[in-house]
Amino acid sequence: MAVPDHIRAPVARELKAFEPYFKRSFTSDVPLLGPVLKYIYRTKGKQIRPLFVFLSARMHGETNDHSLLAACSIELMHTATLIHDDVVDESYERRGFFSVKALWRNKMAVLVGDYILARGLLLTLENKCYRFLHLISKAVDEMSEGEILQMKKSRRLDIDEKTYFEIIQKKTASLIATSMAMGTASVTDDDALVKKMYRIGQDAGMAFQIKDDIFDYQEKGIIGKPTGNDIKEKKITLPLLYVLDHSGPAEKRRILRLVKRKNNKTAKVRELVQIVAERGGIEYAARKMEEYKNKAVSELLKFPESEARESLIALLHYITTRIH
Repeated sequence: MAVPDHIRAPVARELKAFEPYFKRSFTSDVPLLGPVLKYIYRTKGKQIRPLFVFLSARMHGETNDHSLLAACSIELMHTATLIHDDVVDESYERRGFFSVKALWRNKMAVLVGDYILARGLLLTLENKCYRFLHLISKAVDEMSEGEILQMKKSRRLDIDEKTYFEIIQKKTASLIATSMAMGTASVTDDDALVKKMYRIGQDAGMAFQIKDDIFDYQEKGIIGKPTGNDIKEKKITLPLLYVLDHSGPAEKRRILRLVKRKNNKTAKVRELVQIVAERGGIEYAARKMEEYKNKAVSELLKFPESEARESLIALLHYITTRIH
């Protein structure tokens, strides 16, 4: 389901200009690379991050070529990280389509992800947008740290709530925060304002990721049933973490044993999903998601009223109520 038109309306012109600009970045004269890039472009997602860029820019000024550049750089980086994530997680599907890893194998997926990431960085350099380069480089650093921390914790299964929030702050929230910061930086030199929008973006990104983690334990979208993918990948996210924190020692050991040794067995995965649903894990995660969303909304309401501000607030409500 695409982002509703009323949310996109204040930046409809910018989004229309973004499409051909972004598409041009997905071209290559290398024979093997061209078809892969075309496939990635055809199977792209909702492009929520460019929307964060444009709405943040419009809230603080008039969008311009730098706003367009910021949106493209962010989306290229996001696309690259998804391709790399599928390799790390051994995922054969992305948005209902085969992943690049599934069709072209790991080596090609890693190289294509590297190529797309480099394209995003080169865009900022070619346009001498060194401020953007600093923000993007910081995001790449944080996202890499978050992925490595998650891998470490998945192996040991010793995650706590503080570490969970650190992981999603680095892996997901940092990129949405960077989107809002770069959008703002494209129209103003006010560093304090850019930093403030970055902090708001962090809270928005935390809410966004918690919503994704809730999806794994509840009926959603076309599938109509929980996927349990995080369990299969030995990822302990907030809904399951809540149950573990409220279980006795013996029950906690049993649940962790299921995650560690039975995570590839459909019946056991369903059992764990049911345990989480029955013991309040989903409700707890939803409350934390609302807290982050409400904090972001509260900060946005401190800015003067505008169509862009209202659309940003509506976008926050959308990302926490979406069905897939």
